[in-house]
Amino acid sequence: MKIAQVISLLLDYPTDDLLEAKQPIVEIISASQLAPEQKEAMLEFVESRFNGDLMDWQAEYNGLFERGRSLSLLLFEHIHGESRDRGQAMVNLLKQYKEAGLEIGVRELPDYLPLYLEFLSTQGDENLVLGLQEVAHVLATLSARLEQRESNYAALTNSLLNLSGVQVDMADIHSQIANEERDDTSEALDKVWEEEMVTFGPDSSNDGCSSGTSKPSESQRKDQYVPIQWADELLKSSELAEKRGN
Repeated sequence: MKIAQVISLLLDYPTDDLLEAKQPIVEIISASQLAPEQKEAMLEFVESRFNGDLMDWQAEYNGLFERGRSLSLLLFEHIHGESRDRGQAMVNLLKQYKEAGLEIGVRELPDYLPLYLEFLSTQGDENLVLGLQEVAHVLATLSARLEQRESNYAALTNSLLNLSGVQVDMADIHSQIANEERDDTSEALDKVWEEEMVTFGPDSSNDGCSSGTSKPSESQRKDQYVPIQWADELLKSSELAEKRGN
């Protein structure tokens, strides 16, 4: 589904190349199966962002997604945080990608949302919906936090929820996050830097999340899609927490 690839591009770091693709992006959104309100919100996002200053957009992107963990585009961040459980989850996810025919660079973290969407966009509509349903709980939380910050990036995550077909009680999620402390302040970031950083992969000395460095190849076979078992990972994490609490 082309709309998933478009949302993948829009969620990645904005560049001059992205700006040059405005017209086809608008055409794909307009022809998509999104609900009318989601389609309108996405078109407004494109008009607002593409007609503004690129450097301002890049600075706001970094402020949203690169400061703190609450809006991280690394999906496992919202399930495992920086615990050691995340390392094994990464290994499992990499294995599932390979079984589906996807090879990614050593500097690319497999749970990076734009990469995950780019992958799903090659796997057929049914598998795309299945893959989005597996991360619907994360997408809903991201949407609520983006709405809380009055960011129009919520149009993108809300559109992904719309494509998934999952019905989410957003009012309940907003209630749950209402009293969250911001983790993108200078004080909160200083505290994070004081903690030991956990990295993954053989090239852990380099940046873990270099966006756009690896895309699914044309040789990927749609019939080799393997569900990524996000719900199972969340369940295991909850069970482990319960055991530790006893």
